[in-house]
Amino acid sequence: MDRPVNGVQASKLGPVWWRKSRRSGPSGNCVEAAELPSGDVAVRNSRYPDGPALVFTRAEWIAFVGGAADGDFTSLVSG
Repeated sequence: MDRPVNGVQASKLGPVWWRKSRRSGPSGNCVEAAELPSGDVAVRNSRYPDGPALVFTRAEWIAFVGGAADGDFTSLVSG
């Protein structure tokens, strides 16, 4: 199977296990991520489970999660 492109309909990614962020809530901050059979990681808005998904390579996902853990993106959420 070819690598899915960003914006692919999440339901077309096949049967995957979507993990919902514990920080997701009723205020619209609804994020889920799933590991694809290829090792890529897809992210979607859990309010629109059939909507578009962003797809990251494993290396991209590791870099993002590591940067978030290190606080690299804190300035994007602080006023």
